[in-house]
Amino acid sequence: MNQSRREKIEAMLAEEPGDVFLRYSLAMEMASTGEQDGALELFDALTREEPPHVPAFFRCGQLLAESERVDEARDYLRRGIEAARQQGDLHAAAEMSELLADLGQQ
Repeated sequence: MNQSRREKIEAMLAEEPGDVFLRYSLAMEMASTGEQDGALELFDALTREEPPHVPAFFRCGQLLAESERVDEARDYLRRGIEAARQQGDLHAAAEMSELLADLGQQ
């Protein structure tokens, strides 16, 4: 039987439940199949890690904006920009700043 990408990720996560990359990958898979709520839950948990997972803030912002939950999207993006700056990830901070500016026009 051929395992789906998601099944492979879930099997690896069973072995390494704390793996940030695998958890992010599962959330991305869920988002790509329309499971927005589940994806948001996983991304949100990653934003609460220590240190927070910067790409998860961006994906939360994108998903929330797509669902027209703009105020929530702005909140994640603002927190993500701060986390990115603290971690020295200026590229991610710039990407989130750009999306935040785009949302400001809505």
